[in-house]
Amino acid sequence: MEKSYYDYIVVGCGGVGSAALFRLARSTPGTQRVLGIEQFRLGHDHGGSQDHSRIIRYSYPGEHYVALARGAYEAWHEVEEESGIQLVYKAGGLDIAEIGTEGEVRMNAYQESMDKAGIEYEYLNGIQLHQKFPSFSPKTNTVALYQKDGGLVDAALGNAVHIQLARKYGADVLENTIVRNIARASDGKLMVSTSNGTFRCKKVVVTAGAWLNKVLKSVGVHIPVTVTQEQVTYFGTPHMKEFTHKKFPYIIHHTYEIYTLPIYKNSGFKIGIDAGGPSVSAETRTYTPDEKRVKFCEDFLEDILPRSLGPVLYTKTCLYTMTSDRNFVIDTAFRTGFPDVVICCGAGHVYKFAAVVGKILSQMALDQTVPYDLRTFTLDRPAITDPNFKKCFTMGNEKLKKDSVRPAQFPTKSKL
Repeated sequence: MEKSYYDYIVVGCGGVGSAALFRLARSTPGTQRVLGIEQFRLGHDHGGSQDHSRIIRYSYPGEHYVALARGAYEAWHEVEEESGIQLVYKAGGLDIAEIGTEGEVRMNAYQESMDKAGIEYEYLNGIQLHQKFPSFSPKTNTVALYQKDGGLVDAALGNAVHIQLARKYGADVLENTIVRNIARASDGKLMVSTSNGTFRCKKVVVTAGAWLNKVLKSVGVHIPVTVTQEQVTYFGTPHMKEFTHKKFPYIIHHTYEIYTLPIYKNSGFKIGIDAGGPSVSAETRTYTPDEKRVKFCEDFLEDILPRSLGPVLYTKTCLYTMTSDRNFVIDTAFRTGFPDVVICCGAGHVYKFAAVVGKILSQMALDQTVPYDLRTFTLDRPAITDPNFKKCFTMGNEKLKKDSVRPAQFPTKSKL
């Protein structure tokens, strides 16, 4: 067989791409060739699949997401069993909101989804929240959902483990290789032109994050996405023992659209604003943190979780690549004549699902049955096809649509 021929090629080896590469290689060991192409080095920090910890949870708006979350826990467990490396840590998760705010409406949607799916959780008022987690100083009008299986997944390690398992089953990986074009060969196969040569294959899986439209242009697909530069800040709390990943839950505060993660793999307590950054492109992003957002997070913690505060250790940036309805894209380019090109866009919240979405993409490439309802994620939905679709980057209630990612003026401490 010619060296430049592969049965399956994965473009983009971040969280979802590395998972798809592993699943494809494991499904065809020794019988078919699989190649992963990454435009940077493996483990780079230019995209969205980076850093130590990401939230994993069942609490989501919509039963289709809760079903995917079940699959995600199972898929990550399969990877842990095969590798012998722990990737998921369950210290519980808290969804919080203030009564009478839009955040409470969104949190109610999460609660409804868990009810329908039979997921157990505790409903807490502010007093009960403080009793369960004494580090909290919540407002009296605070309510919360506590789900014991919530926690974190190690993103950087998850990527590395998926790649190593893929190589175990014979996959090749090309780093620092840019995909320039995907075209139809005369024999019906696909030709993938790159900065390191041209490769022929049966199927291509595109998981290219903020660069996806550059890759998909040659197959006639354009996905209207908003790319933003996001950031997380790590605070060096002196009370480390209270906030480790073994005992303190993640927090999502729906009223302020802030999330936190416990200490893991460094001494910092992690906090960020969901979809709070400026619109950029992969080429124009600056990597420079916004001190306004750092101050907003600091004021937030001082108000409700003061013992987590300490000096700023560092702030790092990443990219979100979001569809206008904040739902994934999981589909093929069959509408433009390329049913053999499988596409995924993670919409800025896919990492917790990476292990199962990679599995789904491999099933699609292998023409296997996918045991999930993917109708929300198709390319023919209004958020993709309607140029006048009103952007909504806040998940949880379709009635709360907003035209911008976030107001330019953040609340002051007095409003928190």
